[in-house]
Amino acid sequence: MDTDNYPARWWHMLDDGRMQCDLCPRDCRLHEGQRGACFVRQRVGDQMKLTTYGRSSGFCIDPIEKKPLNHFYPGSSVLSFGTAGCNLACKFCQNWDISKSRDMDKLADQATPDGIAAAAAEHGCRSVAFTYNDPVIFAEYAMDIADACHARGIATVAVTAGYIHAQPRREFYAKMDAANVDLKAFTDEFYFKLCGARLQPVLDTLVYLRHETDVWFEVTTLLIPGKNDSDEELRAECEWIMKALGPDVPVHFTAFHPDYKMDDLPPTPPATLTRARRLALEAGLQHVYTGNVHDEAGGSTYCVGCKKVLIVRDWHRIDEYCLMPDGTCPDCGTALPGRYETFKAQFGRRRIPLYLNRTA
Repeated sequence: MDTDNYPARWWHMLDDGRMQCDLCPRDCRLHEGQRGACFVRQRVGDQMKLTTYGRSSGFCIDPIEKKPLNHFYPGSSVLSFGTAGCNLACKFCQNWDISKSRDMDKLADQATPDGIAAAAAEHGCRSVAFTYNDPVIFAEYAMDIADACHARGIATVAVTAGYIHAQPRREFYAKMDAANVDLKAFTDEFYFKLCGARLQPVLDTLVYLRHETDVWFEVTTLLIPGKNDSDEELRAECEWIMKALGPDVPVHFTAFHPDYKMDDLPPTPPATLTRARRLALEAGLQHVYTGNVHDEAGGSTYCVGCKKVLIVRDWHRIDEYCLMPDGTCPDCGTALPGRYETFKAQFGRRRIPLYLNRTA
């Protein structure tokens, strides 16, 4: 497989001879040999190439709660992997060594889509997650892997910022079973200054997922002290989610730690997460979680009907599981939104590096 010259999709030629990438709202316009802002989509002659097809920055087996997804086969294991590059430029990126990398030597592991699906099956993973960097930029590769996974009964998960145009969005999410969408803030100023992007396309993706697909999705906001954690902004975000997506979409507020170009800020205090969760519940959201902290109350799942604790969590560890196999409360029969099956045993907080055969 020629990993450096895999034909990419979603582009067109401009009258001035440049090539425009139509994958995401950056609309990169390329001369011969140039790469897009993501660095992995390159013009070669009169074709667009995906330079990271079949190449990965590494593989790991994680608990599904680490994505984070709390309503998608809780306790199961997921094979996680990413490539290199990103179509956003977040100054607080916590995977910056991968997402900001232009060093192709970081892509040490190689695998075909079927090789990845086979590895997931061999290790008993319920799903495969496209994560670490945004799968939007390697959509062709992710979609082919999804086909291989589905042929083996393995689900697929996109961990994404949701920054994608409408046409590729339809094709990409047609292959996904679940997603965690990173809603980084709720102001366009934040997106422009700290991410080099815009808010509206992300909101469009969330509305699309809710109203036009069967993809299970949850929303995550990383709270950064002094940047996106005011009561005013949190209330505005929660009110929008209530109105546009509904009360039953799980929302995660997670703790920031200093990294990349924002290593001069303090970590997020646990009290900030508790405050955000309270504001979200007051706004009417039903399933609100705190993340990256030990917080049993904020990490657990509750029945909307009778308020019974259905899943007790501490960080990524499940300490008690009371949900019925069909996803209903054992006491009152209220259905918990999500995807469920018979709970056998939890994967736990382990994180297992995985090394695939380079020729798989």
